[in-house]
Amino acid sequence: MSRTVARLFTDALEELGVRHVFGVVGDALNPFTDAIRTSETLSWVGCRHEEAAAFAAGAQSQLTDTLGVCMGTVGPGSVHLLNGLYDAAKSGTPVLAIAGQVPLSEVGTDYFQEVDNDLLFKDVAVFRATVTSPEQLPALLEVAVRTAIGRRGVAVLTVPGDIGGQEVPADRPVRLSVARSENRPDDPALDEAARLINDGGNVTLLVGRGARTSHDDVLALADRLAAPMVVTLKAKEGFEGDNPFQVGQTGLIGNPAAAHAMDHADTLVLLGTDFPYREWYPEGKKVVQVDRVAEHIGRRVPVDVALAADVGPTVRGLLERVAAREDRTHLDSARKKFADWQDGQRRLAAPGHDKGLIGKVRSAFDNRDHLVRPEALAAAVDAAADADAVFTSDTGMATVWLSRFVEMRGSRRLIGSYNLGSMANAMPQAIGAQLLDRDRQTVAFCGDGGLSMLLGDLMTIRTERLPIKLVVFDNQRLGMVKLEQEQAGLPEFGTVLDNPDFAAVAQALGIKGIRVERAEDLAEAVERAFAEPGPVVLDVLTNPDEIAVPAKPTVQQGWGFAIAKVRENLNSSGS
Repeated sequence: MSRTVARLFTDALEELGVRHVFGVVGDALNPFTDAIRTSETLSWVGCRHEEAAAFAAGAQSQLTDTLGVCMGTVGPGSVHLLNGLYDAAKSGTPVLAIAGQVPLSEVGTDYFQEVDNDLLFKDVAVFRATVTSPEQLPALLEVAVRTAIGRRGVAVLTVPGDIGGQEVPADRPVRLSVARSENRPDDPALDEAARLINDGGNVTLLVGRGARTSHDDVLALADRLAAPMVVTLKAKEGFEGDNPFQVGQTGLIGNPAAAHAMDHADTLVLLGTDFPYREWYPEGKKVVQVDRVAEHIGRRVPVDVALAADVGPTVRGLLERVAAREDRTHLDSARKKFADWQDGQRRLAAPGHDKGLIGKVRSAFDNRDHLVRPEALAAAVDAAADADAVFTSDTGMATVWLSRFVEMRGSRRLIGSYNLGSMANAMPQAIGAQLLDRDRQTVAFCGDGGLSMLLGDLMTIRTERLPIKLVVFDNQRLGMVKLEQEQAGLPEFGTVLDNPDFAAVAQALGIKGIRVERAEDLAEAVERAFAEPGPVVLDVLTNPDEIAVPAKPTVQQGWGFAIAKVRENLNSSGS
C-alpha cells in the first residue's frame, strides 16, 4: 500500500520514538497535521509562536538525547522557527524542522509568503533540502535524520504546499538506524597526556556537559590527581550533587574558589567543554583538552595535548597511566574557599538579611524598599523543588541566581540557552520538558523580560494542562543589560520594564497566579506554588539593584559601578 509524503514522515517519526511535534498549523503543513491527527503515538502540540515550538523541540532533544521535531508553515511561520533552531544548533542537539513552502509551480515567482528556505536556514542547518518530488523519499528523509543525529545539529526539510499530500511511488521501509560508538585516543597520545599531567604540578579539571555520561570516571580522575573540579553551567546537572571535588563555576556567574582553582593550577585538564570566555582562562598553564569534536580543541585556549575523543574512554585510559597524588593542598585550599563563599551566599539568601541594615548607612546597592532578594527566591525554590525536577532558566540574571542557589542534586536536570544566550527560552523549553513526563516536576526560572517576550505561549501551557511552575524574577528590568551598563560606568538606560501583574495575567488565562511583593510573604508563597497540582505563575517582585559579583572583580569594574550609580542618582534628582 502506498503512502503520502506526510504519512511517510509521521510513520518514520513514530519509528524513531518521537512523541511530540511542535508548531502552528496551516497551508503546507495541513497534510502533515492531518497525518499526525490519526497517529496513535505521535501528538501535535499547537504553539502560539513557532519560536516557542523550536525551543520546545530542542529541549526534548537535549533531555532525551534523541531527535526533536518542529514545523513551521510557509514564509513567516518558518522564519519564526529560526531563533529556536539556532539554540538547538549551538547546543549541539539534533532537531528536525519541516518547513512549508509555496506550491512547487510557484517557487521562484515571488509568490505570496514565498521565502527561500534553503538560503534562510543555510547557516543554522547541518543539512537542508527542498523536497521537489515524492520520488525523493524516503532516501531524503533518511539523510536528513542521520545527519541531524550523527552531527548533532539541525536538519531542515522544506516541503512545498502541493507535495505533502502526494503519494510516494515506492513504498519501501524508511531505514533510520544510526549506530553510536565511542572514540578512544591511541596509546601514544594517552601516554603523552599522562606524562604532561604527571610532571605538571597542581592540576585543575574544567568539566563540561560532554563529560556528563562519564561521571564516575571523571570523579575517579579528580581523586587520583587531588584536583579541584570547576564545572561549567551545563555540567551542573551531572557533577554538582554529591561531588567532593567540585568548586562551582568560573566566569561572570562564577565564584572566587573556582577562579582560585584555575589560577593556582600548573596544568588544566579540559573534559568535554567548549567554555567560550577566553578572559577567564589563566595564562601560562599546560593544557590537556579532551573533546569528541576536534574543531573545539584549542579555539579558546592554547592546548599542549589535544585528544579528539569521547571523555569516558579517554579518562579510563588516563586512569591507567597517571600517578596518584598524596599532596592534596591544592584541592583542599580550593574546597575551603568554596565552602566559605557558599556560607556567604547563604547569608545573602537568609530571611533576616535586610533587617540588620536598618539604621545603618545605606549604599547605592542596598535593598531600600525591602523587596524580595533574588537570592532568597532562588534558595527557596531550591528547597521546595523535587530531587528529580527539571529546571529551565532564561538568559540573564535568572540564570545567575539559579547557578548560585539551585543545586543539581539527585537526578535533577538543567537546560537553558547557554550557548546562544537567547531571551525567552525558559518557558517554551519547560513546555517541551513537561510533555515528556507530566508527573515530573518542571520549574522555569523566568526573567520578566523573557517571559513577556513569548507571553502568548502561557496559553499553550493552559491548553495542554501542563503543571509547570513558572518562577518570575520580576525586577522590572532587563537586569543583565543594566549590569553591563553599570559595569562600563554608564547610567542605566532603556532597561526599565513597565510590567503587568503577571499573576493577574495568569489568572485571566485560567492559570494559578501568585504575586509576592514583600519578603516576609515569600516562604509561604513558594510553598503554596509547589503544592498546587496544576500550572502556576509565581510573580515575585525582586530587588533590581541586587549585584552578582563576578569571580574576580576588577578595580575598573568597581569604578564603573560607582560612576554609574553617581550618574543615576544625579539623573533621578534632576541635577
